[in-house]
Amino acid sequence: MRKLPPLHAIQAFEAAARLGSFIQAAQELHLTPSAISHRIRSLEQWLGVSLFHRMQRTVVLTDAGRRFADETGMALGRLESAALDIARASKSDLITVHVVPSLAAQWLMPRIARFSAQYPEIDVRITASAEPVRLEDGAIDLDISYGPGLRRAGIDTDMFPPEPIVALCAPDLTRGRSALKRPRDLGRYPLIHSEVNQYTWKDWQSDHPGTRLNLERGLRFDRSFMSIFAAVDGLGVCLESRLLVERQLDSGRLVLPFGGEGPRIACHAVSYLASRKRLPKIRAFRDWLMQSLADSPALAA
Repeated sequence: MRKLPPLHAIQAFEAAARLGSFIQAAQELHLTPSAISHRIRSLEQWLGVSLFHRMQRTVVLTDAGRRFADETGMALGRLESAALDIARASKSDLITVHVVPSLAAQWLMPRIARFSAQYPEIDVRITASAEPVRLEDGAIDLDISYGPGLRRAGIDTDMFPPEPIVALCAPDLTRGRSALKRPRDLGRYPLIHSEVNQYTWKDWQSDHPGTRLNLERGLRFDRSFMSIFAAVDGLGVCLESRLLVERQLDSGRLVLPFGGEGPRIACHAVSYLASRKRLPKIRAFRDWLMQSLADSPALAA
């Protein structure tokens, strides 16, 4: 016979540890906070160790609690995965992916049909915003963000391959007597600024000694897709990840006046709960995503 603590106590502890709150754990499990506290207290008695430091208005995991939370999270994740494996023969899965708007519009949406064709048993819900998310709440399965991803305990993050940052413009700007051909020609053209990007025109100027840019002027946007559309309309030259402009380059609506190479920046990341990474739907989407990036001509070395 296995010597295990009561499953309902483990479930209460795992929820409280994941959410960082007895109250939120109670809401998730449809119990009262006192019931959560009682179950966790009984688990501590069974184990003979304290799992939480209890302060006036908050609780914090002890070192032993943190180790036990990692193990219980993984164990319950495996149980969830096993249950879904059994059930999915007759039911479809739904995966919810949160994506920053520009990557959603420019790269993910044109490819999502390929995922659905490869995994017809998995339905996809995509939400796009620049707001941070809490994977611990359970509403989002994967978060694709701009920057280093979610750096919190219990969350795994995979960085996208480094993305080339390139200058882009409408083809008309590269024709005629005042054609844009060399970096020093940029002084004659308006710049389009993506204000939230890690690599900006100021960085570009530093990397091209002898080039003088009017950094104080030009259109400014807080979303890359708006900068890209402005460049398509011939309103100036933008500086963006080549990953985001594959369609515009293929269609000829944008060109690369200085070639397709540029500084490679780690721009995006995908994050998910470590305890749920073995779920078939999460594993399938993560594997498909990383393979799609590996196959992208824009990221080829």
